Amino acid sequence: MGASLRALRALVLLAGFYLLGVVLLAVLGLLAWANGTWLHGAVAGKILIVCVVLAIPIVRGMFMLRTPKSEPLPGIPVTEAQEPALWQAVRDIAAQVGTRAPDEILLIDEVNAAVAEDARMLGLLPGTRRLYLGLPLMSGLDEMQLRAVLAHEMGHYANLDTRLTPLIARGRAQLIRTIGHFNDRADKKVAKERARQEKQAEKRIAKGKKAKEVDTSGDGITYRAMAGIYTAYAKFYMRATLTASRRQELAADLAAVRVAGRDSTASALRELNALGSAHSFYMGSYATLGVNAGLLPLPGQVFGGFRHLLDARSEELDELRTELSDEPASPYDSHPALAERVARIEALPDDGRTGQATRPSLELLSDADAAMAALEPLVLTPEALALKRLDWADLVHESMTRYVGQGSQDIREAVAAEGAGDGLASLLDAIEADPQLRWRLAERLPKSEQAAAATGRAAREFARPAVRRALNQLVTTELTARGTARWQLSWSDSAELRYPAGDFEDRLEAALDAAVADPCDTEPLRKLVLAP
Repeated sequence: MGASLRALRALVLLAGFYLLGVVLLAVLGLLAWANGTWLHGAVAGKILIVCVVLAIPIVRGMFMLRTPKSEPLPGIPVTEAQEPALWQAVRDIAAQVGTRAPDEILLIDEVNAAVAEDARMLGLLPGTRRLYLGLPLMSGLDEMQLRAVLAHEMGHYANLDTRLTPLIARGRAQLIRTIGHFNDRADKKVAKERARQEKQAEKRIAKGKKAKEVDTSGDGITYRAMAGIYTAYAKFYMRATLTASRRQELAADLAAVRVAGRDSTASALRELNALGSAHSFYMGSYATLGVNAGLLPLPGQVFGGFRHLLDARSEELDELRTELSDEPASPYDSHPALAERVARIEALPDDGRTGQATRPSLELLSDADAAMAALEPLVLTPEALALKRLDWADLVHESMTRYVGQGSQDIREAVAAEGAGDGLASLLDAIEADPQLRWRLAERLPKSEQAAAATGRAAREFARPAVRRALNQLVTTELTARGTARWQLSWSDSAELRYPAGDFEDRLEAALDAAVADPCDTEPLRKLVLAP
């Protein structure tokens, strides 16, 4: 379908929203007229009020709710003087696709690339073109894969997809708002009726009478019926625009194949699948690991550290590259299922561009590390920027030490409640004097349902590992405070507590076992951990 026909369809769909509103207003007006002609008194007044109240959301949806303008994503605007290689690559790709290059390039913090255009006159006139390019995306792609991604985005420009986006978005926004307004009215009516019935129930109970069950099943039904009409049109609107949107994505994929080749385009899509999951994991488990301890990585490493993870977890990434979804991300996602897109591309004839020599896409930037650092002030909150900065090794150790200490707070409170003092040394002295303290301490610690129900010897066997875990946590706190043990960063696995060389860890396991055994012996633990 050509751009003109797609524009016409978008206009017709948007006009359909307004036509639906006109029809509903006409029906309500006719009902109000008939009501005034044939009915009188209180009933006529109620019907007239209902008509007016139902008309308000329709009018607001049609005329009084302006479509919000989308704000540009936060990012680093880069000029051609700052990033000549990147701009040259983008211009070359735009020329190959046969479209005008973007006017602006912004580097962002997402595993994504996107284009936008500030089109005017409902998308009929061109406007400023903007390319958003994610630094985390560039961290995981080689140059040919990036060229495939950029060619896909330039394909949207060539097909005038970006011109029609504001028109389609306007219709979606109006529908969503109108439906939301009717549902809000219905919810308020239900809440008001529920409050009224609950108040009556309280009065009946106060008089010693049985309260009636609250029933609001019939309230707000008129509003929900109106919302249902608009919801039905919204589903039709979404389906009609969705089909075209998915065709546009497939057409853009073909543009990518023409520019970068079949294999580079397919591998780029597979890589995107892996990078999205990897980046989410990295941000949650590494970049923000120390936030609750008041710490962040050194400047530039909040986003720059992602490359370390990618290098260390290649096998896991290989699995993600093959685990492609057979379904779209949501029923209304404009992108077809990733597995379908890759299958279509890989089914194309061999174009002879297999195994093209390439380089990491970050080498298109003049200084990738500086770009990573410059992005942080634009996307991090002022509170995050004010946190203390440490290198990765110290960040992991300080954060884990803080969290283990916080996690042992319940244990310290249980120990204090038993009058055993504060700290590992005091607890071991108390256990030495009264071994039964161990089981009383276990009673104060969280239990599973099975442990809570156990009695006698079975309860003791549940308590023993609980006490051992508590002792181990206090031991960890003690060892890290003394500098005997240190949490070590691993990009391929979880952080690990490193003990002194030799058989220290084996001796620690034996000492913990002895402390919870019958008879109890705390001396090995005391000598191993507390000795100067």
